[in-house]
Amino acid sequence: MEKEALAQLLQQNYLHVIDQIRNLSDRELLYAPKDKWNALQQLDHLIKSVAPVNMAMGLPKFVLSWRFGIANRPSRSYDALVDRYHIKLQAGGRASDAFVPPMQINPADKEVLLKKLQRLVQKLVRKTLKQSELSLDRYVLPHPLLGKLTLREMLYFTAYHASHHGKSIEHGLISLN
Repeated sequence: MEKEALAQLLQQNYLHVIDQIRNLSDRELLYAPKDKWNALQQLDHLIKSVAPVNMAMGLPKFVLSWRFGIANRPSRSYDALVDRYHIKLQAGGRASDAFVPPMQINPADKEVLLKKLQRLVQKLVRKTLKQSELSLDRYVLPHPLLGKLTLREMLYFTAYHASHHGKSIEHGLISLN
């Protein structure tokens, strides 16, 4: 997937989950199935996961290579990356502490959080479009569950992550109604 399509996928997937959460009632926002996060916690988790990717995408290339190294293999495809993520989840993989949302989030904070996520994603889209195709496949970032990923793979993950949590919200609300 070339960077323009990737940027569009990021924008589309996050816009969908932002609209989905924006349209939930306070009751729906706070409902969580057993051992799952509610919609506000999902939102907080997405913010916590997009922020470091956004920051890293703005770092100078020499910092990325010095800190994390250079790719020693080609980037995986979007589907291969998503499959790898599902395998890790099925094996018991969960969000590490830095990405776990607080136990309670006030529904009154919904719009502030949505705007924060929207701003982060807009910045990430702009930074993605500024990258060369070569850079997306050359530089790597660490993922807490998947290990070192190329920038392209990290963006694939980030795009997929929004739809993954959007589906979790959807499935959780089915048991509410």
